[in-house]
Amino acid sequence: MKRPAVISRVREDLAAAKLRDPAARGGGEIALLYPGLHAIWAHRLWHALWRRRLRFVARAGSQLTRWLTGIEIHPGATIGRRFFIDHGMGVVIGETAEIGDDVMLYHGVTLGGRTRDAGKRHPTLGDGVAVGAGAKILGPITIGARSVVGANAVVTRDAPPDSVLVGVPATARKRNAGESTRAVLTTPEYFI
Repeated sequence: MKRPAVISRVREDLAAAKLRDPAARGGGEIALLYPGLHAIWAHRLWHALWRRRLRFVARAGSQLTRWLTGIEIHPGATIGRRFFIDHGMGVVIGETAEIGDDVMLYHGVTLGGRTRDAGKRHPTLGDGVAVGAGAKILGPITIGARSVVGANAVVTRDAPPDSVLVGVPATARKRNAGESTRAVLTTPEYFI
């Protein structure tokens, strides 16, 4: 007998949080006390309503989630599996943002737009991207898979897969072979 998809996804989310947060002690604690997961779980509901054209209800629900968690995810944003927001306060994800699988954001990250024009206005993050605290990724750009964006970087240009992006404006370099994401995010020269 197959498990219901919702239960499988919740278990997958809990495992992703435990894998990415060294302070995580157990599934119960994560499920009850991690606002990033609460925001993601709520987003799935609001996104389903958005896709069914219940736009006002979806927006109202996302604003309630923002008020409860401090994390703003537009119900139109597309988010992949095993997405994790660590701490989360101040995270903003715009309507046309697309986030791949296994992506991690720290607090204060903005996936925002640079124009009021209709259409694609927000970034696309490939699979396995990690974004440091306070980073701003702006406009309809693409950050390639397995890239790392340093804390407080301001990214306004596309980046190829396996990049490290730091600075204001951010510049990209190729990741070194074997360079771990955690090492990149905790090395002082990658902070602003």
